[in-house]
Amino acid sequence: MSQANVDFSLKETSPNIGGGRVSGSEKLTTSFDLVEQLHFLYVRLVRARDLPGTSSCNPYVEVRIGNYKGTTKHFENKLDPEWNQVFAFEKDRVQAVTVEVTVKNKVTGNDVIGKLGFDVPDIPSRVPPDSPLAPQWYSLEDKDGRKGERGELMLAIWMGTQADEVFADAWHSDAATVSGENVANTRSKVYISPRLWYLRVNIIQAQDLVLVNKNRNPEVYVKAMLGNMVLRSRFSPDKSVNPSWNEDLMFVVAEPLYDPLILTVVDKLGINKEHVLGRCMIHLPKVEKRVLPIPPEANWYNLEKIADNNQNNGDVVRFASRLHLRVSLDGGYHVLDESIYYSSDFRATSKLLWPPSIGVLELGILNATGLLPMKSKDGRGATDAYCVAKYGPKWVRTRTIVDSFAPKWNEQYTWEVYDPYTVITIGVFDNCHLQGGSKNGASEDPRIGKVRIRLSTLNADRIYTHSYPLIVLQPNGVKKMGEIQLAVRFTCSSTWNLFQSYAQPLFPQMHYLLPLSVYQVESLRHQATHTLSSRLSRAEPPLRKEVVEYMLDVGSNVWSLRRGRANLERLLATFNLLVEAWKWFDQICKWKNPISTMVVHFVYLILVLCPHLVLPLVFLMCILYGASQYRKRPRHPPHMDTKLSLLDSAHPDELDEEFDTFPSSKKGDVLKMRYDRLRSIAGRMMTIVGDMATQAERLNSMLSWRDPRATPMFLAFCLFASVAFYFVPGRLFALGVGFFAMRHPKFRISIPSLPKNFFRRLPARTDSMI
Repeated sequence: MSQANVDFSLKETSPNIGGGRVSGSEKLTTSFDLVEQLHFLYVRLVRARDLPGTSSCNPYVEVRIGNYKGTTKHFENKLDPEWNQVFAFEKDRVQAVTVEVTVKNKVTGNDVIGKLGFDVPDIPSRVPPDSPLAPQWYSLEDKDGRKGERGELMLAIWMGTQADEVFADAWHSDAATVSGENVANTRSKVYISPRLWYLRVNIIQAQDLVLVNKNRNPEVYVKAMLGNMVLRSRFSPDKSVNPSWNEDLMFVVAEPLYDPLILTVVDKLGINKEHVLGRCMIHLPKVEKRVLPIPPEANWYNLEKIADNNQNNGDVVRFASRLHLRVSLDGGYHVLDESIYYSSDFRATSKLLWPPSIGVLELGILNATGLLPMKSKDGRGATDAYCVAKYGPKWVRTRTIVDSFAPKWNEQYTWEVYDPYTVITIGVFDNCHLQGGSKNGASEDPRIGKVRIRLSTLNADRIYTHSYPLIVLQPNGVKKMGEIQLAVRFTCSSTWNLFQSYAQPLFPQMHYLLPLSVYQVESLRHQATHTLSSRLSRAEPPLRKEVVEYMLDVGSNVWSLRRGRANLERLLATFNLLVEAWKWFDQICKWKNPISTMVVHFVYLILVLCPHLVLPLVFLMCILYGASQYRKRPRHPPHMDTKLSLLDSAHPDELDEEFDTFPSSKKGDVLKMRYDRLRSIAGRMMTIVGDMATQAERLNSMLSWRDPRATPMFLAFCLFASVAFYFVPGRLFALGVGFFAMRHPKFRISIPSLPKNFFRRLPARTDSMI
């Protein structure tokens, strides 16, 4: 189907959640009220005892309901095995009226040791918060239904929902084709990102270095290594045995702090020829942690010299050279692992600096429809879809629905909210590690699409149920991969803290009192994403590197001509109000409407004669315009906009350049060097244009009701300002503004002012950019 006829719009839906009691303004508070209730038949197999047979018995249990069958692992030579495993069969898919539980012996060709049968209508129901159903001992029957001397099996069987605490770790019937260790890759899990710190190493100077050739001026620098990350200082301008640098090297480290920091002093002897003058090792748990921009205490560290090859390998020779350093773990910063515009958290690393909570975010991941085949299985297309959602340090992963183009997850998750100017990101992926694919390192989980939702655009205590398009940009153009249905609710626990957050700085104070350079921010973000991807990929089931990088928008600042043009058009679109005002004034000057022209002349005459009415009238006009826009306010959260991103008009050559690697894969050394240099400069220009567009869009959002709290706050300020300026003479106000702008530096602070903090929290259309 042609992409020109594809519907990329957002659709409001009415799912059967909360028992069918959902409306736009209704506030439900029951558990799992944002998803459709799914009923499961749970079978918990605990253990067996007194099984017949000899020590060669390898028992396992098979649970069968109709065409669905689940098996436990087997134990070798054990007559009292313990499995402690749960099976979950979706009730809507179960057509049989009997549950068969059979104990078999794997050694003797899967012979039946004993069996049990349960009628589905007689199975009891259990709804949390009821306590778990106690397992019971059941006497096994032989093939003829006779009991006795076949052993006993302890199990519990009940009807429940996805709210059951065993749901996440249970074996699910919709993953019946997955077996062995790959079952773990289908389960839903919650991941917590490790706490990240900025490690600041201030290299001051070195003392009494021992050179190989004392007749030359040394070119000395310091190399710092932490794990796989290596940074180096500049060459010391003091070409002596006592060089100085006074330079900061910064790393991102994750708790627990295992890796030591290794500093090496190196003398460059020539091209590709260096000599190590000494090194020292610093263990991070002993490093000072600071939350304020107070310089830590400087310490001298003795350098150790590695023995030459003709000496004993690995010997360390201690000598008098020293290195003067300030080393600290800066907990006053927020470690940037996401783009600032899509960030889900702005809190400092240190918990001492965390602001109070303002509410709870709840997300219901219901289902997806119209997914495209992502791989071939048995000669046909197939998709094994799962979702990943990230907000703050908490990541969630739904279970994998095997071989379905319309998967139903119906899983609900919650997050604590500390700042409304944050974004939750939901991504959909295809699981390629269900049939032994995890053994192949080259196998990756392809992306199906992504959704971003900014909390400041949501009304508190309202349930938003929408179907979001899943859009992926590919080298051959934009492609709709399907749709995902979500239910979102932001519950405000403290209205005072919510409104107060609009006046607070976006980042912790240390970002303003001891700011980082643009180069440091980019380098540290690259380190943070690499650290997170390596840590989360070691979980079970793992969040793989390609998943984490896609969720964190790694590579979003690489040059794209399409993005550059889109940001420029965003910037121009924000000036439409000025263009319309100029057109209206031009019509007044040309007397298109004589009555309007005469009214404008009369108003202008009054303003000239009574200049104290100018500012009150301006603010009153803002109030009237903002109130008139209330009926036109956005009713739905923003979504990925293909027209705003110029995806429908992108040239194939532009997309080829956008998907080109960095450095470029184009042939020709000269072309490659110039091409990469151009892309690097143009990428910064694109970011600047995007920043300008964001600021201009924030101006428009003050009166557009995009943020349902910021616009009333601004209108209230306009009302107060209109009254205040009515009583305050204009000359006195101008004098006060001039004196305030030229005030002495002693009366200035580095923390952003209240209007600036409010303005930075206003939403822009960056959330809708692809």
